Amino acid sequence: MPIYVVDKPLTLTSHDVVGRARRRLGTRAVGHTGTLDPLATGVLVLCVGESTKVVQFMERDTKDYLAFISLGAATPTLDAEGPICEQASVPAFSTGQIQSTLNTFLGPQQQIPPQYSALQVGGVRAYAVARAGGQLDLPARSVELHELRLLGLYDNLNAAPRSFSATPEGRWAVADGDQTMPRTITLPPALGNFPTLLVWARVGSGTYLRSLARDVGAMMGVPAHLSGLIRTRAGRFDLSQAVALEALSEASGLSELGALALPVIEASRELALQLRQGKRPADERTGRFLVLLEGELVAVVDGDGQAFKVVRAWAG
Repeated sequence: MPIYVVDKPLTLTSHDVVGRARRRLGTRAVGHTGTLDPLATGVLVLCVGESTKVVQFMERDTKDYLAFISLGAATPTLDAEGPICEQASVPAFSTGQIQSTLNTFLGPQQQIPPQYSALQVGGVRAYAVARAGGQLDLPARSVELHELRLLGLYDNLNAAPRSFSATPEGRWAVADGDQTMPRTITLPPALGNFPTLLVWARVGSGTYLRSLARDVGAMMGVPAHLSGLIRTRAGRFDLSQAVALEALSEASGLSELGALALPVIEASRELALQLRQGKRPADERTGRFLVLLEGELVAVVDGDGQAFKVVRAWAG
C-alpha cells in the first residue's frame, strides 16, 4: 500500500492521527515517520501496509519547519500549552541581532529535551513525571541544525502572517502576490502580547523546536516559548503534497519508492530471489542500496565490498 502525507490538524496527537487513519483506510498497519506535538501542524508521513517497512529508513530524515518563537514568557511545556511560569520585559532587538543569535545554534549541538516529552528514563515517561509535578534528569542529546532563517519579527503572534508558499528552492516563506497555491496555517491561541519571531528551520532528526525556542530566548536573555509550529517537509515529502485528514480515504497516496533517497540497483530475478530468501549474494559494491525488480521493491541491502546483507526485504 502507498504512503500518505497528512497535514496534521491542531490539537491532535500523532497517535490520534494514526488511529483515525486506520479507520479511514481499513487497516491496522499504519505507522508514522516522526512525531508532531499536539500544538504543531503540517507534514505527518503515514506508511500503510507493506510500506511500514520503510519507516526505519525515514526516521532519521531531515525536517523543515516554520517556527513561531514568542519572547518574554516561558511555560513548563516550552510551548503554547502553558501556563506561563515566567515573564520578563523584552529589549528592542534588531533583526541582525536575532539572526546572529540563531546562527550560534547551527551545526552539531547538545540539546536538552523538554520535560514534557515521551522520552523514557528507567522505563518512565518524562511527561508522566512532569504532569505529576516532578522532573527527570534528561541528558543532553546530539542534534544538528542545518539552517535557521529569520523571516520576520512581529509585535505579537496575532500580527504574524498565516499564509505561506513553497519557494523554488523547496523552502517555505510568507506568501506574496507572485507565489502560487499559498497555504493558510492555523496557530494555537496566543498566551499574551509577546514579541514573536518567525523562523524557517531545517534540522536533523531528534531536534526539539520547543527546546530551540527555550534556548534562543536564554541566549537573548529573556524567557521564551514556541507559540506555533508547522512542519513543511519530512524527508522527501513536502507540505504541498499533504492532504487533509478528512480526505485521506479518497487520497491516492504516494509511491514508497519516493521515500528512500538511496542508490538503486536493478536486480535480476535470480538476485531478487536470493535477497528475498535472506541469502548473501557476492557483490563488490559498498554502501546501502535500494534493490528493485521491474520497478517493484525487493530489498534494502548493505554492501561491504564482498557481499550484500539484507536489511529489509519485500515479498514478491
